[in-house]
Amino acid sequence: MQYSPHLNYLIDAFREQRPIRAGSLIITIYGDAIAPRGGTVWLGSLIHLLEPLGLSQRLVRTSVFRLSKESWLLPEQIGRRSYYSLTASGRRRFEKAFKRVYVPVYPDWDGTWCLAVLSQLSAEQRRTVREELEWMGFGALAPTVLAHPRCDRSEVMATLQELDALDHTLLFETKRQDPLASKALRQQACECWNLQQLSDSYRNFLNRFRPVWQELKDKSQLDPQECFIARTLMIHEYRKVLLRDPLLPEELLPVDWEGRSARQLCRNLYRLIYAAAEQHLSQILETAEGPLPEPSPAFYKRFGGLN
Repeated sequence: MQYSPHLNYLIDAFREQRPIRAGSLIITIYGDAIAPRGGTVWLGSLIHLLEPLGLSQRLVRTSVFRLSKESWLLPEQIGRRSYYSLTASGRRRFEKAFKRVYVPVYPDWDGTWCLAVLSQLSAEQRRTVREELEWMGFGALAPTVLAHPRCDRSEVMATLQELDALDHTLLFETKRQDPLASKALRQQACECWNLQQLSDSYRNFLNRFRPVWQELKDKSQLDPQECFIARTLMIHEYRKVLLRDPLLPEELLPVDWEGRSARQLCRNLYRLIYAAAEQHLSQILETAEGPLPEPSPAFYKRFGGLN
């Protein structure tokens, strides 16, 4: 099938990646498309869904098998067919990974900071805790001191508990203060979180998907398969950038922060094509009971509302 010119370019670019990280793309599809519709599909229909993106049957089977070994997916054999569902831990990990993608706005910052001091941890445990906290959006003020201007303290404590590091990590919360950031604080934020590199990633995202938006918004009729591919590639790329974004308050960001435009583009394109993409999912994917169930009510709350 011939798609819009720039979408064809993105498909070709994805196919030419070496190695093709099929497992990561399957995670995107489960989180974006399958989880809201029951979370279970027949493997054969998933293989069919991924064919236009250049993923071979063997590659999909191998990738799904690895995801099951990593406790993301749970296999079930019914007759000669294999069905893969999200595990309970997999669903929690999906929700944690994807909840920031679809939120419409972020809460205002009140000027408080959460500080985590890791000096009482062993060197090996400190590396593990630091990596996890940085994934959650913390930045390093010093080798053993991490900071976050807007985090869920209970989530941080639960993470430290899971890593068996809670009793050896010092957590402090500063007093509420004027959230207007000084020049020095903004400069410090740029260094701690490498905002220039992140801004470059957002700019690359905009350069790749803005032409897709221009192509599709002017069409009188949207093709379901084309919309599914555009939505999948967009969310896949946006998720990869967003998971490196600490989502700092506006007060700490540069005036020309590209993340704002990237989020607006993602929201606008998603709202334009989601319905047609859902038609394609309904046509291709199957469960043991037959067609996919309808999306959950929470699905329609993405990006501030899809209806």
